[in-house]
Amino acid sequence: MNPAIMGDANVQQAVPFFDVTDMDASLRFYAAGLGFEVTRRWIDEGRLRWCWLQLGGAALMLQERRPGSPAGRTSAGKAGEGVSVYFICSDALAIHRELTARGIAAARKPFVGNGMWVVPIEDPDGFRIFFESPTDAPEETEL
Repeated sequence: MNPAIMGDANVQQAVPFFDVTDMDASLRFYAAGLGFEVTRRWIDEGRLRWCWLQLGGAALMLQERRPGSPAGRTSAGKAGEGVSVYFICSDALAIHRELTARGIAAARKPFVGNGMWVVPIEDPDGFRIFFESPTDAPEETEL
């Protein structure tokens, strides 16, 4: 492997790319609900089809396909079936309190797993989103 191509200086970030079925619903969830900021966008035929969302140092890309175009999904289920993204935070429980205040319910109560507080949620397409932060609390503790 050539370190100049694959080294720390060149590869800087991994960004999940989600095919979504309804961009408006996804933006309500990620921007209005979770607090992501839309920093880049592609408008096609007068409709937002793709966007880059930023929250702190983390990012996501969302794309809604044109009607009739192949969706690029391989499963017969929901778009997000089997996909999980973990956001590592300094205080996942603060994220939980903020999400609860905004009316966004976690898939289940925050719990401790692998030495981390885990705040699980699911987006409108079934993508599983987790916010985690280190803790000394015993494994399987629930909030």
